[in-house]
Amino acid sequence: MRIRDELGQVYDDGRFTAAFGVRGRPGISPAQLMIVTVLQFADNLGDRAAADAVRDRMTWKYALGLELDDPGFDASVLTEFRARLVEGDLSSLALDALLQRLMELKLIKPRGRQRTDSTHVLAAIRQLSRLELAGETLRAALEALSAAAPDWLTSMIDASWAEVYGARIDNLRLPDSKTRRDELMLQYGRDGYHLLEAVGHRHAPPWLVQIPAVQALRLIWIQQFYRDTDGTGRQQVRRRDPAPDGDGVPPTRDRIASPYDLHARYGTKRDTRWHGYKVHFTETCDPPAPGTSGTSPDRRRGEHPNLITNVVTTAATVADTAMTATIHDQLAGKNLTPAEHLLDSGYPSAELIVSAAHDHGITLVAPLLTDNSAQARAGHGYDKAAFTFDYDTRRGTCPQGRTSSSWSPCQTRGTDTIIVAWAATTCQPCPARQLCTTATRRKIGLQPRAIHEALTTARHLQTTDQWKTTYQARAGVEGTIRQATHVTGIRTARYRGLPKTSLEHHLAATSLNIIRLDQYWTGRPLDRTRTTHLQRLDFTLAA
Repeated sequence: MRIRDELGQVYDDGRFTAAFGVRGRPGISPAQLMIVTVLQFADNLGDRAAADAVRDRMTWKYALGLELDDPGFDASVLTEFRARLVEGDLSSLALDALLQRLMELKLIKPRGRQRTDSTHVLAAIRQLSRLELAGETLRAALEALSAAAPDWLTSMIDASWAEVYGARIDNLRLPDSKTRRDELMLQYGRDGYHLLEAVGHRHAPPWLVQIPAVQALRLIWIQQFYRDTDGTGRQQVRRRDPAPDGDGVPPTRDRIASPYDLHARYGTKRDTRWHGYKVHFTETCDPPAPGTSGTSPDRRRGEHPNLITNVVTTAATVADTAMTATIHDQLAGKNLTPAEHLLDSGYPSAELIVSAAHDHGITLVAPLLTDNSAQARAGHGYDKAAFTFDYDTRRGTCPQGRTSSSWSPCQTRGTDTIIVAWAATTCQPCPARQLCTTATRRKIGLQPRAIHEALTTARHLQTTDQWKTTYQARAGVEGTIRQATHVTGIRTARYRGLPKTSLEHHLAATSLNIIRLDQYWTGRPLDRTRTTHLQRLDFTLAA
């Protein structure tokens, strides 16, 4: 009810024209369906429970502007609505429209401080071995063809196929011995190629190849099998084995993990391993304004809540730092570019620091990798920081005051690099050689001037107390991730596929903002830390 009282109209039907046709029978208001979907995620409800809430709860009717005797709608409407949002490329509409309204109400301001972190999301699939993946992929394709073209399929296969592929692979007892498992894998491969050839035959209905399960079969067979010819010219099916002994399998960033979700990938982050996706949340974390004692202009309500401003969902294999530039571009498109951006300890590169400052005027606050030279790792000797470099004269000076003999620009793994070296005649007789190098002479790799200076400045700043105090605010984003996983249940994806999972995460972020705004409107800010009953006692009354 407070959503309607405080925010007014956030969504209007005109925003959804890209997802709905202009002809046909009038349907349910998409703006109302969007509010229902947001409330559904705020309460972590399924479609049927959300549809029942529209019929039964007076508060939901008030938020939707419905009459008390309104009959509501069938739960399947919500499924169709989400599909239209994905097809119309409106996955971020729920969050973007809310942010626009909050900016009008001065609850979010641009050029503030924001922080970003990511967490893993498990795909709604079962983890399969290579044998199980092959068998289940073929079974799923046969099941889809049985429903779409039963007469055609019975002319292509015999009854023995139903005995092998009639039940889900996880319901079967697979062989224990490696030899029998290898034989079964090859049988799956031969049968899969037979089905693909039949589907692609010129006499087969041309639309069969467009069936999603058949497309999944084709992609997975490319990754798992190949065919060659023996000395007699007969084709043989072989399983792809990892290099160097085999012909190689695709890297994890490209390897399909399930026939039911072609976007899910196997990812690792520190000690966590999973199949699925990764979601990046960005939220405001502005410090209290000076002189306000942490309160808003309306002191009854306390300080403004931290609100989620951006959500990005990626495959599990995408590195955190690879998404920083994308996040900045999306924030700029919403007119919410921060002045300071606090990142997780993903160690952004110096190039990223320079581009963020140059392209968006953003100061990145994140720890950088320290010098990984042998001297720096040992904590003894002359590391790179002990040398000085003059880009104007193209000279380097060692701690003993000796200048370099060469300054050579080059490419190292596709990156512009400068190799600064000292002559052997300078290094060999040097009394401090043991502190500097074990080679005949010292060589140091530098980055281009702008990047080197940005890197040096950033490493110096992160040793100051002010930088450490600022970076402490980043830890609060862990609470947002916990709230997202526990309140909206995003740890395991509700839907399959990257587009639908991305929509789920935008809806979850919108519902979290609504929950935080409700706490703000009622003057009950979210607890920052867990407290015990003893800590809540008011001893001033006893005194």
